[in-house]
Amino acid sequence: MHIVIVGAGMAGLTCAQTISKAGHTVTLFDKGRGPGGRISTRRISVNEETLAFDHGAQYFTARGAPFREQVARWNTRGVVAPWPAAGADAWVGTPGMNAPVAHMAARQEVHFSSHVMGLVPEGRKWRIMLQDGCAHGPYDAAILALPAEQAAAFLGAHDLRMAVHAVAARSRPCWTAMIAFSDRLPIESDILRSAGPIAWAARNSSKPGRDAAETWVVQAGSDWSLRHLEEDAPDVAERLAAWLTNQTCGVSLPDRKSLAAHRWRYAMTRPSLCGALWNRDLRLGACGDWLLGPRIELAWQSGAALAAKILA
Repeated sequence: MHIVIVGAGMAGLTCAQTISKAGHTVTLFDKGRGPGGRISTRRISVNEETLAFDHGAQYFTARGAPFREQVARWNTRGVVAPWPAAGADAWVGTPGMNAPVAHMAARQEVHFSSHVMGLVPEGRKWRIMLQDGCAHGPYDAAILALPAEQAAAFLGAHDLRMAVHAVAARSRPCWTAMIAFSDRLPIESDILRSAGPIAWAARNSSKPGRDAAETWVVQAGSDWSLRHLEEDAPDVAERLAAWLTNQTCGVSLPDRKSLAAHRWRYAMTRPSLCGALWNRDLRLGACGDWLLGPRIELAWQSGAALAAKILA
C-alpha cells in the first residue's frame, strides 16, 4: 500500500517507521519547517551566535520494555543521552530534543512546510489538499498524527465515532519563554519546579550535548497559560523572565542576550485508553499522545499501535 500520514511528530514517524519496515510506501506531510512537533528545538541567531532552546517537551522517560529498547538503539546512535538532573529515568535528545524525531524523519519521505487543509475520499482511496492548492495522491490509506483539536476537524467529515474521541480529548495550553544570558545565572539548581505561575524552568545548557551559552527555558502552568493565552508573545516573555530573575534574590544579574516566547495551544493532553483509531473500511486512522496520555513514550506507543492495526 501507499499510505499518507499527516503530521511528522513522534507518533506519525513511529507509525511510518513500522509500516515502511513491513514493505509499504509511506509519505508524510507536516506544516512545520522541520522535524519535532512538540519535541522541538528552537534556534535563534544573536550577533552571529546561534542559541538553542528545547522549547517543547523538556525530557522523556522510558518505562515499557519496547520503548526502552528503542531508546537504547537511539542511545547507541548518539541521538539521546540521560539527563540525571531531571530524574533517574530522564532522557533528552542530543544535541537537541528533536534529535530522535529528526533521526526517524531522515529515513522517511517527509514534506515539511506543507500545510494539509483537506482530506478527500476518492473511491477507496484518499487525496490530500495543501494550503497552496496542490493535491497529492491517491493513497490507499490516510493517517492523522495531529493534536486532537486538529484531527477532529478532519475526522468529523468522515467518521463521527473517531471525531467524538478527538473532540473529547481537549488539550491544555502552555506559554514558554526562551532566555539567554551573557554569563551563568546565579541560581544553583539547573531545574526549578512549580513556583508561582511557573510549572517548570530549566537551564537548557545543562543538558548533555548542548553549547556552553547560558540558556533557560521557562514554561508556565496550564491555568496561567490559559488566562494569558491571547496576550502578545513579547509581553508574556517579559513576565516569565521577571519571574525567573526574581529567583536570584536580589543578586546582580548578567546581561540578557535574547528573549522570546512561544505559545503552545495544544501542549498537554488528557489521558485516554484508546491507544489508536483505525477504520478498516475507510482505511482512515489516527494516532497521537491524546489517545493515551501526555508523554513522549505514549505518543510512540500510539504510533506503533496504529501500525499494528493497519498491518493486521
